[in-house]
Amino acid sequence: MPNRLQDTPPNVGEFVRKLRRSRNLTLEDLAAGSGVSKSMLSQIERNKTNPTLATVWRLCECLGVSVDAMFGREEKPPVFDVLAGHATPSIRSADGKFELRILGPLDLGGLVEWYEVRAEPGAVLASEPHDPGTTEHLSVLDGVLAIEAGGEKRDVGADETVRYRADQSHAIRNDTEMPARALLVVMLSRP
Repeated sequence: MPNRLQDTPPNVGEFVRKLRRSRNLTLEDLAAGSGVSKSMLSQIERNKTNPTLATVWRLCECLGVSVDAMFGREEKPPVFDVLAGHATPSIRSADGKFELRILGPLDLGGLVEWYEVRAEPGAVLASEPHDPGTTEHLSVLDGVLAIEAGGEKRDVGADETVRYRADQSHAIRNDTEMPARALLVVMLSRP
């Protein structure tokens, strides 16, 4: 376990003062929002007293920061977030011929979704209409896929991209004798 002790204790007073000023708050404003008295805040900012954990928590809540941030221990998000191939979630059709590998992060669901499409010969993914304004963007990497939307059908080959309205019944098919692979981006409508 890494040693998390700091050489010097954090300067809570300086942190509170800088954050309060950056938000254009007076001592009165912070006192009213946090429930910590103005005189106590003044003492904290001048490092004349050590606040209790409950006081620190109330100040953090009012200032909109985590307690870890106040103590300079907030973990930075990793530069890279790598998901191993075997850990990538996927959805398969009942016959196993069509697979959607979910490449997009779950926190973007409702805005944009993207998938790797793997379609064996004879595979079909038929979809009901999505919300109004939703579009799909299919870029074929290998093979040929047929797209049906709005009563029309279009074959799309390797290195081609097709965009179509997905707010109507639509389908992706592999009508060939060869497997196909593509990237599918679904842009969901905005409310």
